[in-house]
Amino acid sequence: MARAKDWVRSSPGTHIWLLVIGITSLVIAAASEGLGQFLVHRTSSNIHELNEHPLPSLLISGFWIERPESFLLYAVMFELLHANVERWLGTARWLLTVGGAHIAATLASQELVLLAIEGHRLPRSMTHVVDIGVSYGLAAAAGVLTYRLRPPWRYGYLAGVLVFFGIPLLTGATFTDFGHAIALVMGFAAWPLTPAAAEEPPEDGTGPADRAAGPPPERRPESPQER
Repeated sequence: MARAKDWVRSSPGTHIWLLVIGITSLVIAAASEGLGQFLVHRTSSNIHELNEHPLPSLLISGFWIERPESFLLYAVMFELLHANVERWLGTARWLLTVGGAHIAATLASQELVLLAIEGHRLPRSMTHVVDIGVSYGLAAAAGVLTYRLRPPWRYGYLAGVLVFFGIPLLTGATFTDFGHAIALVMGFAAWPLTPAAAEEPPEDGTGPADRAAGPPPERRPESPQER
């Protein structure tokens, strides 16, 4: 029990987020079919909601999942990905990474939908498509976690992540698949925020401790009397 409490305290953002998703999932599960559909559409970050309520739709959409029965699966993914990344990066940098990826992937994927509608490749009804969920943040966390693992485990994990997110892009990608790819890339791009980046030695071969200590003191030339 003590270890579980320490784990939760070490990743508070992850578990607060998960708690909110649990509450909203209970709301969806208890609602009538009509009310449930209204809620998922009203909290979506689709083109219509982004035009009408841009900031609320971007934020609120990350706290709902469409199928409450999937909550346990998401809980496992949060513990494996978000909790580990938050413990490693710290809450502020973790939130900056996954929050930024969620917003960027949402805006970019909906821009693709808009372009497809204007090009008559998608129906105009797609402006009201359901676009809620936490998967963009999970994709970003999966990307960051690559740097947490040491070789050779890192390479196997990286290959698995690329296959998992890459196959949908090559086999009839949807706007959500593009969003996942964008979020994953943003996770990879978060390397400078990781502790591993701070520990990486520079090209001159000096480490952080060497640079903090400053240059070595100059040695005076010995006089004939000195030994």
